[in-house]
Amino acid sequence: MAWLSLLLFLPWFGVMGALYWWFPRQPRHRARTLFDTVMLVLALLVSIGLMHWGYRVGAAEVADGLWKQIMAVLYAYGGFLAVMVLALLLRPRVLQH
Repeated sequence: MAWLSLLLFLPWFGVMGALYWWFPRQPRHRARTLFDTVMLVLALLVSIGLMHWGYRVGAAEVADGLWKQIMAVLYAYGGFLAVMVLALLLRPRVLQH
């Protein structure tokens, strides 16, 4: 059931990932494509890891079954956003010529 939170947030992650990928439109070169791909995959992997961790935290701390899903979503979304913010801050520095 921990995967339910990823399934529910996958469309939103897709929208945020697409906006990250498309803007700014230029410069678009091989280094940027590689950096963006790595950061999007990293964001998804961090989100999955934190989703499972949040599910376990919710299961251990609260008896109500709904909190497991809530904690999984909060952790997954937080992890995805953290990596995306880091990517936005690092992209200009990493891709400077």
